[in-house]
Amino acid sequence: MNASDRTPADLLRSALAADPARPLVTFYDDATGERVELSVATFANWVAKTANLLQGDLAAEQGERLALLLPAHWQTAVWLLACSSVGVVADVGGDPARADHVVAGPGQFDAGLACRGERIALSLAPLGRRFPVPPAGYADYAVEVPGQGDRFAPYAPVDPGEAALAVAGLELSGAELVDRARADAERLGLGPGSRLLSGLPYDTWEGLSAGLFAPLAAGGSVVLCRNLGELSEDGLAKRIESERVTGTAV
Repeated sequence: MNASDRTPADLLRSALAADPARPLVTFYDDATGERVELSVATFANWVAKTANLLQGDLAAEQGERLALLLPAHWQTAVWLLACSSVGVVADVGGDPARADHVVAGPGQFDAGLACRGERIALSLAPLGRRFPVPPAGYADYAVEVPGQGDRFAPYAPVDPGEAALAVAGLELSGAELVDRARADAERLGLGPGSRLLSGLPYDTWEGLSAGLFAPLAAGGSVVLCRNLGELSEDGLAKRIESERVTGTAV
């Protein structure tokens, strides 16, 4: 990654320029058997579409807060980078009543109604399927995002010194986030081509770093596993081998 990268969105742009075809996020849900692999290019396309939805249809402005009520999931990773691209603070597990916008998944829809701003619901179903009927008070992400543009440009440059992420009482600017991710990547022994398997939830910095930011900062990739407890020890060993995992955070 480039030394000049100061925000998570910068890290993604550098990854895209370096090798768009390599894997970036490989997602497993061991409760459903789902596996999704996203290259850097595919992931960046999802981020661009989501950022356009956020900045355009949701009219989100830099400095606003988005309560992100989602588990560790590839679509959560997309929203984290989309928020960084727009300059919106991703408040992971944040209070919807104090947020300008909310993005919620199953089990969080009632809580999310406390947000008076725009509300987006994700089914988190395999293949990103739509809801048969969206939850009351929400727009369906799977309906709204496909028609968005494949390229994104913020209305104004994002200031790396401004708040970018809040999680578990910790608030980081874009620059602080990148610095922490780089330090974590070094501590975990990650480098270009590394494959880190993470079974950590996204409700702490450690989970977010292992599950996205540290591999991204290192030029590596993540094998993100939800419901990893459903997998046997033998199954985990086979996954580590088949996915060419070089390190684990479980």
